[in-house]
Amino acid sequence: MQDLHTEQNRQANIEEAIVSGVLSARIRPGTRLSENQLATLFGVSRTLVREAMMRLETRGIVQVSPRRGWFVVEPSAEEAMTVYAARRVIESGLLRGMRGLTDEGRKVLAAHLDEEKAAMAAGDRRRLTCLMGDFHIRIAELHGNPILVEIMRDLTARTILISMLYQSEFHAAQSHRGHCRIFAAMAKGDFVRAAELSIEHLDEVETGLDLTARADPLSDLRLSLSLPADTAPKTSRRSGARKT
Repeated sequence: MQDLHTEQNRQANIEEAIVSGVLSARIRPGTRLSENQLATLFGVSRTLVREAMMRLETRGIVQVSPRRGWFVVEPSAEEAMTVYAARRVIESGLLRGMRGLTDEGRKVLAAHLDEEKAAMAAGDRRRLTCLMGDFHIRIAELHGNPILVEIMRDLTARTILISMLYQSEFHAAQSHRGHCRIFAAMAKGDFVRAAELSIEHLDEVETGLDLTARADPLSDLRLSLSLPADTAPKTSRRSGARKT
């Protein structure tokens, strides 16, 4: 039993490290995740790594390519729309289900918003990307339902992957104002209004996405060869939606 428990913990550590890497924008869409390298880094067998990857696949974070290995997902435009639709349902329902905000909860969210301001002032985009997603996870944590927290972490990770692919401009100030409005409603105990504001906020973010855009798959090689960006292929994804 002890060995089984230890293996489960190691598998969870692999999953947590990868999800945290996505949430902090350190791991980009399309990143290859080598079973051999992960096994070496975590000191586990490839079998254990594969099991962790399979779990992450069910969570929508990675996907396997036959004879090539595991890769962080590159969400399509259609997948981006479904992720935002899911977030609207879950986040608005989560807020409507809250009955109050404790003094400690107020302090947690207020401190988080101060961190967002500081990161904006410093121009730290990576830190901001992490904080903007973490705001919604913190609300789930204050709700107190661990299942909702896990769902929100996965949806937020997928949202960050979407933003890295389709967000041409980073509207940090707009997102921060949306968070402040949600917090103000929560602080007043008006969770119905907070739920409405959460939907408005997600609408604004999704509208800022260019879901017709497609990342240049040769960007890294192009940069290393000092080739100009205008040599990139003029391709686009199927259009159909809005933003993150």
